[in-house]
Amino acid sequence: MKARKTPLRKCVVTNEMKPKKELVRIVRTPEGDVIYDPTSKKSGRGAYLTASKDVFEQARQKDILSRHLKTKVNDDFYDYLVTEVAEGKSK
Repeated sequence: MKARKTPLRKCVVTNEMKPKKELVRIVRTPEGDVIYDPTSKKSGRGAYLTASKDVFEQARQKDILSRHLKTKVNDDFYDYLVTEVAEGKSK
């Protein structure tokens, strides 16, 4: 049997290519909301980030998600990423 290829995606902060399962997907929905997409299947413009507090903080400081998703991302959303997503992935 052939080994399956692992899908790679690029982190918009670090510009590193990593397996899709190591990254988290952030989506701007067609309605304009910015949400965390744990299934990676929601429709809309997506951005992948490495699942670590440092990367989330760097994205907040440089406002990378707002530029990539072409909409304003609130600080509350970054707080959610740091507290819920980074700690959940690290366990």
